[in-house]
Amino acid sequence: MSTPQPPMPQTAAPNWQAAPGSSYPTYTSPIPVVRTHLGHALASEWTKIRSVRSTMWTLGVFVLLVVGIGLATAALVAANASDGSLAGENPLSFGFFGLLLGSMCVITLGVLTTASEYGTGMIRTTMTACPSRARVLAAKAIVFFAVAFVVTLASALLVALADVSLLDDAREPTGSEWLKGTVGISLYIALLGLLSLVVGSIIRHSAGAITIMIGLMLAPMVIALFMFSESLQDLQQALIEYSIPNQLSVFYSQSFTDSGPSGWDPLWIMLGVTAAAFAGAYALLEQRDV
Repeated sequence: MSTPQPPMPQTAAPNWQAAPGSSYPTYTSPIPVVRTHLGHALASEWTKIRSVRSTMWTLGVFVLLVVGIGLATAALVAANASDGSLAGENPLSFGFFGLLLGSMCVITLGVLTTASEYGTGMIRTTMTACPSRARVLAAKAIVFFAVAFVVTLASALLVALADVSLLDDAREPTGSEWLKGTVGISLYIALLGLLSLVVGSIIRHSAGAITIMIGLMLAPMVIALFMFSESLQDLQQALIEYSIPNQLSVFYSQSFTDSGPSGWDPLWIMLGVTAAAFAGAYALLEQRDV
């Protein structure tokens, strides 16, 4: 005796209708047509960035550098400090060293977010699925910036809390110092990574874009250190003041010079540079072939 088979699921049948004024039927798909929007592009980019191994490796090394160097520096200072020697020190400033090195990881991830798709040819699939190039670039930028900011903020806040507890002889940071040393510097590093993403979109080559960004980060300070001529002192001063390491130190009120950017100025400078680069990347994206 044969067992009864379960009923087959019912699917919507194609709808064949004759067009007005024509005796020939036209096909209407039963699949609903959904108008795509930025949310779909964001979901796609979020799936990409969390599913590739480069994200886990770069962010993992970033957290290791920021937390490890930040805690090691504070512990070393606390072990060698004499009574009262830390009375005027801002304990948050010892997180600078880890963030300076860790920012290279954010730069690398920012470049890979765009340039790697050109290297593998995946960009063709991306542009086919979403023909709006501005939407693709905007989705990449939003997703990356959110990831970089959250990871940096969590790491910087952890180091800040640990350093304050380790250096109990140091003074208590003010509310403004807490805000600049956690949220402010996290926004700056996320914007630095976003600038790297845009450079990756312009250069379309991972190694080349990473080299440009690391050079932009380190070259001004290194060049300034070897400017011994008096006629180059003004240029040397400008290179030091506007170098990325010095701008990072401004968030801890530890600028290398007495002049130049102060307060929140580094954040506005980085925001302006990134916005200009973003406009250039968008213009090139509209003109180039994929």
